[in-house]
Amino acid sequence: MKLIFSIISIILLFTTQAFSWGQNGHRAVGLVAEQHLTRKTKKIVMEILEDNSLAEVSNWMDEIKSDTAYNHTHDWHWVTIPDGMRYEQTAKNPNGDIIMKIEEIVSALKAGNLPLAKEREYLKYLVHLVGDLHQPMHVGGKDDQGGNAVKVLWFGQPSNLHRVWDSDMIDGKNLSYTELAHFLGKPAKAQVKQWQATSVREWAYDMMPYRQAIYHLPADNKLSYRYPYKHFDTVQHCLLQGGVRLAGLLNQIYG
Repeated sequence: MKLIFSIISIILLFTTQAFSWGQNGHRAVGLVAEQHLTRKTKKIVMEILEDNSLAEVSNWMDEIKSDTAYNHTHDWHWVTIPDGMRYEQTAKNPNGDIIMKIEEIVSALKAGNLPLAKEREYLKYLVHLVGDLHQPMHVGGKDDQGGNAVKVLWFGQPSNLHRVWDSDMIDGKNLSYTELAHFLGKPAKAQVKQWQATSVREWAYDMMPYRQAIYHLPADNKLSYRYPYKHFDTVQHCLLQGGVRLAGLLNQIYG
């Protein structure tokens, strides 16, 4: 019985790690977002979240994957947009996708007529999903489960390309989420305005050009220092964009 429980625990842990930025990535996005909220927005958001920070709630949507009541949310973390196509041209997942759900959640929050418990739940979804949308592997273009099916060795340990982008590169820096957020830097006001002026669908399109470089792997799929050396700037850029854009959405909704 203990063996079965251990195996299940390992599977659940791997599943959690394989579907979004690792915990520190999501927390960094939440912390960056808080730094760009208006005073009014921050006050309202903190009231809804019962004084939990955006960083604290940012991983909630991964944590609920072990609760069968939330099985319907599993496909909300990603979308497939093949190269050369727009979201409108794609076959839609009947279970929903990350673009569809962010748009629906934003619309529902802007309407302002949700019960408090539902608004809190939707806000937690939004914090997580905006972070996910800025992890390039969550906007897939191949039939490989967003890189989960691309097996690699990460410093000699079995991993996959999706996990490398979710957590391996970030965890390899051995930073706290506050250190990570600090290292992302502060964008200029003009840059913040530009990032926040675009739509959710355009955010997804911004991730697509990274694909060619992401999939440029050595023939033996063994990754070590060279891969994060080439790509960690992209990781930082995407985390910063995600936080700034999440703040923009929340300021629109509550500001």
